[in-house]
Amino acid sequence: MNDICLKNLQLVLYTLIGFVCVSAPISAHHSAEMFNRDEIITLIGTVKEFRYINPHSWLIVDIENDDGTTTTWGFEGEGPQDMIHGGVRKGDLPPGAKITITGNPMRDGRPAALWQTIIKEDGTLLNWRTPGRD
Repeated sequence: MNDICLKNLQLVLYTLIGFVCVSAPISAHHSAEMFNRDEIITLIGTVKEFRYINPHSWLIVDIENDDGTTTTWGFEGEGPQDMIHGGVRKGDLPPGAKITITGNPMRDGRPAALWQTIIKEDGTLLNWRTPGRD
């Protein structure tokens, strides 16, 4: 094999290795393994904050426990583009809004879940996975 072919082969090999190294963290980012997809919880609470951001939105909700204490839960959703497509706007969930939310809880028991649906106090269903009012 001449030097030019060997150098080209090395260049191709290093390029492939680079793609593998870069793509592994990207694919890991989209893992939802931390959530128990076999379980759905339903909680009633008050919106504390709606982080309408990329790559994933977070809805922060205060849930009152049976003993009168409050636990702050985080519900992960998709980014604003998917939320808009599903008809969910940042202004739909202002701080203080009363909601009923369903989601897939964390496997380790921490107070967080993958957001599925929300029913607002006025009965409006927010489901970002379905085409909305756009």
